[in-house]
Amino acid sequence: MHLGIDKWLVLGGSWGATLGLAYAETHPDHVSEMVLFSVTNTSRREVDWVTRDMGRVFPAEWSLFRDGVPAEDRDGSLVEAYSRLLEDPDPLVREQAAKDWCRWEDTHVATHPNYRPDARYKDPHFRMVFARLVTHYWRHAAWLEDGALIREAGKLAGIRGALVHGRLDISGPADIAWHVAQAWPDAELHLIDEAGHGTGHPGMVETVLEVLDRFARPGSAL
Repeated sequence: MHLGIDKWLVLGGSWGATLGLAYAETHPDHVSEMVLFSVTNTSRREVDWVTRDMGRVFPAEWSLFRDGVPAEDRDGSLVEAYSRLLEDPDPLVREQAAKDWCRWEDTHVATHPNYRPDARYKDPHFRMVFARLVTHYWRHAAWLEDGALIREAGKLAGIRGALVHGRLDISGPADIAWHVAQAWPDAELHLIDEAGHGTGHPGMVETVLEVLDRFARPGSAL
């Protein structure tokens, strides 16, 4: 490898968990351990869940999100519609689409107590880059065959791993992490009560750090 590193620990959260799984399943010989939190697979089912089905949880906010695209696109793929708006030649159209997308992002993760809005979404540059990246990868379901990360998880045998997931993470439901854990023989699943998506809950942070510390000790085991 370019840096001369034969094996390394892979850490990833949310979209990074998808990337971590894809990388490890492609290069298992170069992964010593994996610690993944807020686990996702970026499947089409997950994309539909976030962009449409989560409207059952936040109906008013989802209606605003849906109505941010042209009327003729509202019954179709919302991620496709937003991706087009974010590439519109009119900068005002692009900026409004980025605002609408990021407002919805900040809504569907707000399920745990004391959630604070993500201040990064106030930055116009961040909003645009973030929204474009998310819609670009989501509209293609990360270029992965549906269910591929679960089907190929047997390649992770022998790699120590931990999956840390919030039980209140309904934008990335806990069954995603559970299915990965069932298919990956050397991983353990930590479900954190009262935690949502990301590391906003102390229990998520503490568990991730505890596992990382444990893996850092020679001869440690799960």
